[in-house]
Amino acid sequence: MQRPRSIPWSRVATIALVAVCVGYAPMAMTELWPYARPGAPAFGEWFLSHMVSGRYVADAVATRVGPYGHVLLPMIIHSVLGGALMLLGPVQFLTAVRRRTRLHRVTGVVFAVTVYVSMTGAAIYLVRTAPADAFSGAAFWIDLTTILIGTVMSVTFGIFAAVGRFPDLHQRWMLLCYGYLMTAPLLRFEWGALPWFFPGLSMEEINRVAIMHLGSVVVFGALIASRAMDRRTSVTGVTGTWVPMPVLVVAHLAGAAAMAWIIRFYLGRGAEGHRLLAAYLVPYAAAYAVMFVRQRSAGRNRRNWAREEWRVHLAALCLAPAFSVAAALPLERYLDLDRATALSAGVGIGCGVLAFAATAVVSLRVMYGRELVKRQGLTTARSTRQIPSPSTQTAPAVAPHGAPHGASHIAPPAARTTQETI
Repeated sequence: MQRPRSIPWSRVATIALVAVCVGYAPMAMTELWPYARPGAPAFGEWFLSHMVSGRYVADAVATRVGPYGHVLLPMIIHSVLGGALMLLGPVQFLTAVRRRTRLHRVTGVVFAVTVYVSMTGAAIYLVRTAPADAFSGAAFWIDLTTILIGTVMSVTFGIFAAVGRFPDLHQRWMLLCYGYLMTAPLLRFEWGALPWFFPGLSMEEINRVAIMHLGSVVVFGALIASRAMDRRTSVTGVTGTWVPMPVLVVAHLAGAAAMAWIIRFYLGRGAEGHRLLAAYLVPYAAAYAVMFVRQRSAGRNRRNWAREEWRVHLAALCLAPAFSVAAALPLERYLDLDRATALSAGVGIGCGVLAFAATAVVSLRVMYGRELVKRQGLTTARSTRQIPSPSTQTAPAVAPHGAPHGASHIAPPAARTTQETI
């Protein structure tokens, strides 16, 4: 009897990603058509109406007519190109896996240009829309702004990494960029799925629940993909760790203190606070457990590079609650938000911002290692040129004019020593 084959999880994940992207692309491209021409087909609205109810969708659409009306053209450009990005992403991923270099470069240029143009449309909308007028309130406006900045910076750093011939870093930044982009289809999926767990809530209330964890989910997915595609046990020039145990302990203590404050705050907010807290804690705990176990396993198996990357991201995840609490203070003060909205915004962006910082640290780690090896190579080459081979013989010195016949023509020992040390 043959043993059943193990499930190829990477292939399953790839197929699922492609299916989600291909399925969401027409939804994104047609999402804003009804605002320009009432009655125009919108696959996303049709899907949500059948998943939940027509009233559920109609109430949400009614609140968007005004805010979208004065920036409709930039928003249509953003949504149509956003759908195109959903299709270009899997193409980029598959061409990289199959090492079709020329096609990968061409589609990569198209992908980057599309990101910039699409995010320009989103930026126009955010600039011309007050935070309070955003869907479900200011917390979502802050989340959208952070995602926009993260997406643009990620694709830019990915381009720099490709130009600098750091393919491993290019891969990480582009995966992080696509992770940020995946917040759009995942949010729509949660609009349809979460009402089964929280019946009776409006789409705006469901949106507040979803933004509590979408950032942590997508960046965690990008990290899993990066580690799955990187099989190296070590990286040239990378030795030791930038996250020693004392640093990891301090990160845990700071994160635990901030998390305790967050839990206490939301527990005092009644049923709504309990929903938001659960939406934040469950994905956070799952991501923490995976990172903790993976970095321990990599250490036991002497996969030093994997251990280092897992530890950097684990430290960042631990510090995410502290960042969220700290970010809530200026958001509350300078945007004139109530404390609950400011904290929800801080929680919504915390994991995404810290994952970006962790990716930057990993990039600096690799770049520093390459620079260290380069400097060591230059030092070794310089030393090799300065010290002659033992087989090299010193040319006989010409006797000074007037020296006695038969005097030695070999340079004195002091002169030979000076030549060897220069």
